[in-house]
Amino acid sequence: MTATSPKSFAAFILTHGRPNQVITYDTLRKAGYTGDIYLIIDNEDKTADDYYRIYGTDKVIMFDKKAAGETFDIADTRTDRRATVYARNASFDIAKRLGLEYFMQLDDDYNGFRFRSYSKETDHFESISIKSLDKVFTAMIELLDKTKAKSIALSQGGDWIGGTGSHAAREPLMRKCMNSWLFRTDTPVKFIGRMNDDVNTYTVYGSRGDLFFTCSAVQLDAIPTQKGAGGMTEMYLDTGTYMKSFYTVMMLPSCVTVRPMGGATFHRLHHHVKWGYAVPKIISDQHRKPR
Repeated sequence: MTATSPKSFAAFILTHGRPNQVITYDTLRKAGYTGDIYLIIDNEDKTADDYYRIYGTDKVIMFDKKAAGETFDIADTRTDRRATVYARNASFDIAKRLGLEYFMQLDDDYNGFRFRSYSKETDHFESISIKSLDKVFTAMIELLDKTKAKSIALSQGGDWIGGTGSHAAREPLMRKCMNSWLFRTDTPVKFIGRMNDDVNTYTVYGSRGDLFFTCSAVQLDAIPTQKGAGGMTEMYLDTGTYMKSFYTVMMLPSCVTVRPMGGATFHRLHHHVKWGYAVPKIISDQHRKPR
């Protein structure tokens, strides 16, 4: 990487139960990322030995899942620990032990990184495969430092539904973080809730004035949710998105609801953030009362 030394940044792939399907690892390399990659697994993973065998003991880091669960609010009384939130919270201590200044949390199922660029000729946003991911991560680190944001993420396919009228097309910098998370090690965030922890976290922290951004122009691609075995798939298959979405409603009922989303033949409940009520705002001087 250019703006920061290779030792000060690393990519963390959060993974569980699928050592032979860590798609993100090869995807990072194909996109031009040359820095360190660590696989974060938990001590309840029965496939741990396979992770060590495939990736090496120096690149696979195990954490105590039960101990990690005692450091944050799981938001329910269940004992099931099939959730990514444990690894997300454990990552900060791991990054600190490794001496990293920055790190990025990634899921294990990414199959592409690309730029989205508007073309006047075709009147749509074209996709360009990324071959210089080092430079992308360096630019994101600079943005993180300049904005004092808690985290910055990459956009996803769902953000671009609607093309030129999509959320991502309208807002080059969206006020949310999901799936991928760039952090400063010395500015930890405590993820909350067993499910929907990403939305829980950026909305709760956002309600207190903290900033979380998504860079629309850079997109990651992932295999569809509930298609890959292992990871969070089993929990999603057990509960669908019904239970998942209500965790955030429980966190912030003043500004989060659920509503159906999908096509003409398929619907599922999904969270909906009413941003007008979710975060603090700067009031224009025109509303100042005369003295």
